[in-house]
Amino acid sequence: MTITSIPAPAQAPAPNSPAPNTGVPDIAALGLRESSTFDRATIADIQRAAATGVYDIRGWGAKRKVPHFDDLLFLGASMSRYPLEGYREKCDTDVVLGDRHATRPLHLQTPVTIAGMSFGALSANAKEALGRGASEVGTSTTTGDGGMTPEERGQSNHLVYQYLPSRYGMNPDDLRKADAIEIVLGQGAKPGGGGMLLGQKITERVAGMRTLPVGIDQRSASRHPDWTGPDDLEIKIGELREITDWKTPIYVKIGASRPYYDTALAVKSGADVVVVDGMQGGTAATQQVFIENVGIPTLAAIPQAVQALQELGVHRKVQLIVSGGIRTGADVAKAMALGADAVAIGTAALIALGDNDPRFAAEYSALGSAAGFYDDFQDGRDPAGITTQDPELSSRLDPVAAGKRLANYLRVLTMEAQTIARACGKSHLHNLEPEDLVALTIEASAMARVPLAGTSWIPGVQGSF
Repeated sequence: MTITSIPAPAQAPAPNSPAPNTGVPDIAALGLRESSTFDRATIADIQRAAATGVYDIRGWGAKRKVPHFDDLLFLGASMSRYPLEGYREKCDTDVVLGDRHATRPLHLQTPVTIAGMSFGALSANAKEALGRGASEVGTSTTTGDGGMTPEERGQSNHLVYQYLPSRYGMNPDDLRKADAIEIVLGQGAKPGGGGMLLGQKITERVAGMRTLPVGIDQRSASRHPDWTGPDDLEIKIGELREITDWKTPIYVKIGASRPYYDTALAVKSGADVVVVDGMQGGTAATQQVFIENVGIPTLAAIPQAVQALQELGVHRKVQLIVSGGIRTGADVAKAMALGADAVAIGTAALIALGDNDPRFAAEYSALGSAAGFYDDFQDGRDPAGITTQDPELSSRLDPVAAGKRLANYLRVLTMEAQTIARACGKSHLHNLEPEDLVALTIEASAMARVPLAGTSWIPGVQGSF
C-alpha cells in the first residue's frame, strides 16, 4: 500500500506579525475610513464626469436602498386564523383586467404580467421569448415603445400595445390587433422624463419602424404632443375606444410621483386599468441622476393609488397593476395584499430569459462589467443577446428555450404567492389584505400603512398605538 503524504495545514500568522505583502494596502491598518458622503462609487462618478463631460446613462433601476417589500412580513394563520391545507385546498390566481368599459377584457390565469419593453431596446428574439413565456402560463406581455413586431404578436396570446408620447411605430391597424392598449404617461425609472435609444441600436429595421435615421440617437418626448391635461386625455381615450369599437381595455400607466392624484385623474379620464410604476423599475435606460433621485418607492405608491380608487368607489372595478422591483412570489403577494389586482415584471423577466448569466462572465468582464452587474442596456453589446440589435449577439438567444425559462419563473412566482395566501387562509390571491401584513421598520410602516410588527401602531394614523 502506498501512503501519500498529507500537507500540513497552513499556519495562521502569529499575532502582531506583518501582513503578507500582496501589493494591496491594508486599509484598516492604515487607519483609513471611507466617507459615507464621498464613497468610492461617488468618487468614481465625479472622476468619470470630469474626464468625459457627459452624464452617465444606464438601466437596472435605482441602486440606493429604499423601503421595499422586504420590509414587510405576513401574519400566517395560527389559532386566531384558519389556514388552507397545502395543495389540497384551492387557491385561485386568475384576474380579469379591463372590464369597466371594454367588451373584451383580458382574463389571465396569473396576476403576474410582463411590463412594456421595446423592440429596439430588446432584440427580436427576446421579444419573441417574452411572448412565448407569457402565453405558456396564460398571462400578457407588452410591446413597449417603437411598435409591434410580428415575432411578439405571433407568440403572444395576450398582447398589450403601448401608446407613448413618441408615437414611434404607432398605427391604427396595430392598435386593432392588440388585446389591450396602455397609454404611457410616465415610467418609474424616469417620471417626467423621456426615453432614449442610442444610435448603435438604431438598425435599419428599428429605424424603419420608428421613422428615424439609422444610427442616430433617439430621444423620446417626455409628454404627449396632443394633450396637456386630464380633459385632453379623456378625449384621447374616447378616440382609442372608437378605433377599437369599444372592445379593447384601455390602461393608463403613470410613474410613481403623485399616485393619489394621478390615479384619480386617470379614473376620471375613463381608464379601465391604472398601472403604477415605482422608482425601482429598471428596464428603462436613462440618466443615472434621474434613476436615483426622481420618483417614489413602489411600496409608498400602492396605498396612495388604492386610496384614490377606494374614495372614488372603483377599487377592484378599475384594476390596479403595480410594477417596479417585483422579484419573488412574496413580492407579488405583498403588492396584492396592499390592494393591487396584478403586477408587472421587467428586469426579473430579462434575468429569467438569461440576462447577466454567469456563463458570459468573461465577455462581461471585457466590457468592464461582470455578470450580475451589467446595466449598460443602452450600449447594445449584451453578450446574452437580449438588450442588443447586433445580429451575431442576438442570435445567441434561443427564443424557445428562453421562453421556457420565463414560463418556469412565472409559475414559481404564482405558486409562491399561492403558498403565502393559503398560509393566511385565503382561497384567492385577491383576498389578501393589509390586515395580513406588518412592517419591520417605521419607514415601511408609514409608507405601506400597516402596523409596525408587534404593535398596532401605524405612524401618522390617529388611534393606532
